[in-house]
Amino acid sequence: MRIGKITENALKRSVLKQINTVFKKKTSAAVGTDCAFSEEKRTFSTIVPATLQVSDAAYYAVVKAVNGLVSQGVRPDSFTSSVLLPVDAEEGMVKKAVADALEAAEACGVIYAGGHTEVTGSVNRPVITVAATGTVDTDTKEPLFAGKGKAGQSLVVTKWAGLEGTAMLAREKYVDLTTRYPAPFIDDAKGFKNFLFVGEEMEIVQSLGACAVHDLSNGGIFAGLWEMAGRSGTGLRVDLKSIPLRQETVEICEFFEVNPYQLLSGGALLIATDNPEQLVSLLDQKGIPSAIIGQLTDGNDKVIINADETRFLESPQADEILKVLG
Repeated sequence: MRIGKITENALKRSVLKQINTVFKKKTSAAVGTDCAFSEEKRTFSTIVPATLQVSDAAYYAVVKAVNGLVSQGVRPDSFTSSVLLPVDAEEGMVKKAVADALEAAEACGVIYAGGHTEVTGSVNRPVITVAATGTVDTDTKEPLFAGKGKAGQSLVVTKWAGLEGTAMLAREKYVDLTTRYPAPFIDDAKGFKNFLFVGEEMEIVQSLGACAVHDLSNGGIFAGLWEMAGRSGTGLRVDLKSIPLRQETVEICEFFEVNPYQLLSGGALLIATDNPEQLVSLLDQKGIPSAIIGQLTDGNDKVIINADETRFLESPQADEILKVLG
């Protein structure tokens, strides 16, 4: 099997098919969705990103888990973590992981409820798993988890694609990057990590009653578009040049020869909405950049337009960051 997330077909065959067979009448996990609900409307989101060699992996793990809830209209309250360390690990690794998790907890407004830490010969690098929990108010409508986009709706992206991967690469490959680019330029890219929590924009999105929201992550915006269309049962038509990218992302991806549209994109939301101009305007009033990039369409064709070139979107590939940090 390839490195990174398993393919969509393998996920359907070996994971979701078994889950859905056992829990026929319950709302559970699905492709492109990072959280699921119990009968009591409790919800959970789990993420394991720390197979990457990044020094602040626990921070990314917590934010990503919390965003998985927030983006579906769930109010997060706490998280737990599991940290597996290799036999040559030192206590400083534990202290750093906890400090990073606490930093993320403060950024997201959630409680660090505890977890498990173990040294084991089963791993050769730290592996961090975070599970975030939250609640859905029973007197409100169903969370966005149950919503799907519809043909004819516009697609809006908040912030920028490739945000998360850019921050990681800037920090982990700082010395290499500063051989070509000015240090302040790369410092700015490192700071993208502070833009990853999506709580503020989700308040605006929910106020307009968006039909479907996908927090972008592994595989970048291309994976997110594929998953949004698949879950909605539609095709899509997207203008590549409308997808927002920071210049730092463009330059760093060029340096490492990776595709910014297939790079970790935590911190950005993909939204299907009937009110794209109003949504973009309200986000802009809060200082949150966003852009209308296309729309969902009838049928199954997933079309990407780049000037005079038109092509079909491919199924999600392994995230580009694995070429550098995998």
